[in-house]
Amino acid sequence: MLIAAATAVAVLLADLLIPRWVAPWAVTILGAAATAVAAVIAPVGGYSLLCAEPDRCSYTLTDRARLIALVIGALTALCMLLFTSALRAGDAPAGEVGFLMACAMTGGVVLGGAQDLLTLIVALETLTLPLYALVALHRRRASEGAGASVTFFTTSVVATAVTLLGAALLQFSSGTVHLPYALTPTEFKPLGVAGLVLLLTGLGFKVAAVPLHLWAPSTYDGAPLAVAAYLSTASKLGGVVAILIVTDATLTSDLVDTAGITVAVLATASLLVGTLVALRQERTVRLLAWSSVAQAGFILAPLGGLIGLRLPSAGAGLIAAALAYTLFFIALELAAFSGVTALRPGPLDGGVLRDLNGLGRAAPWRSALLAFALIGLAGLPPALAGLFAKITVLGALLNVRSYWLAVVVALLSIVGLAVYWRPLVALYRGTSTDTARPQWTTLIPLALATLAILALSVAPQLALTPTP
Repeated sequence: MLIAAATAVAVLLADLLIPRWVAPWAVTILGAAATAVAAVIAPVGGYSLLCAEPDRCSYTLTDRARLIALVIGALTALCMLLFTSALRAGDAPAGEVGFLMACAMTGGVVLGGAQDLLTLIVALETLTLPLYALVALHRRRASEGAGASVTFFTTSVVATAVTLLGAALLQFSSGTVHLPYALTPTEFKPLGVAGLVLLLTGLGFKVAAVPLHLWAPSTYDGAPLAVAAYLSTASKLGGVVAILIVTDATLTSDLVDTAGITVAVLATASLLVGTLVALRQERTVRLLAWSSVAQAGFILAPLGGLIGLRLPSAGAGLIAAALAYTLFFIALELAAFSGVTALRPGPLDGGVLRDLNGLGRAAPWRSALLAFALIGLAGLPPALAGLFAKITVLGALLNVRSYWLAVVVALLSIVGLAVYWRPLVALYRGTSTDTARPQWTTLIPLALATLAILALSVAPQLALTPTP
């Protein structure tokens, strides 16, 4: 936490003292890398903050907190590399971009170890708030970015209000904000039920889950591609972690059925709406955005298995499956956005699908890596990471006999194949004379994300064994 927060301060100082874009850019990347390294070597256990009682702390360093800090730090560094072209061309101020990215990273680092509702919400908002500005922080795309930022902000205000109302009702019914006690109503249980439904629905905004999902397509498409990549990976990870923390706290309470029903509805609606609307998209980034809505459904689907669950150990398996799918998805999604950025360098946006025509021949290696990521998102070989991800979800649901939700996941997985088939076909259809070359720094996230996919395809246990 200290390294992440210090990175934001260091970026401001670097921007003030060294009048070159490379200084804040390099400080942000180094600070993000240092945060990830610190997460790996930090000792687990015995470190808590703001403890009212030994078992009622606001923050505790756990294996989950270390994992989230590692991933958030890595994503921040890689997305800054994707931003290099815009910063070098002067399309965005490097100091402001680096400062905002470091602030968002700090929120994500704190979020992983949150142990009460207030810390959870404040950390999640700290992760999200800088992104409102980052979406619009591109001079050549100012008009699109401004509209996307306003859409993002106004929807987020509603979602935050819903989340806070839910937290207030839970605190009123339980007398505390510390988890898991906040989810064990001592009186006014109907208010506790309503509070949990509102809390989970508001948190669903962060993962672009239906019904608070309409911000995602316009925001992703209007934002710089590097920011869209961060929204689709780091920001979504933050939302998933928040939902996992809340649902984990319900495993030993009477509200477990409420959590299961609420998340099952969010997951089913997201799968259905995201998949069907993605089939009609012509703009590349909008297609990825709507597919991200559907992917939120896959992430949340295991948690729908909490309905009727009476064994906390089985619930822990469902939470582990949701987290594992998220890790698979982040690698695939980062590779997809990095691939689009590499094929559409400079001030270009993602364009429409026909802009990809022939790039499979004009830029074979970059196109092949994008195709590999798209195949993985579809859940097909040879990108076995995507296939393992979907098998993990289906296996978790079948283990708790949630057959109806498993059928929904399986059917929409098949329909979703058509979503990723369209950009794949476009890459290898026709010819292209496009000879634009990306910055070498843009290729680093694409290469590392592809290596991560290969590693998860060969050794899926890397994602299947993290502590939930």
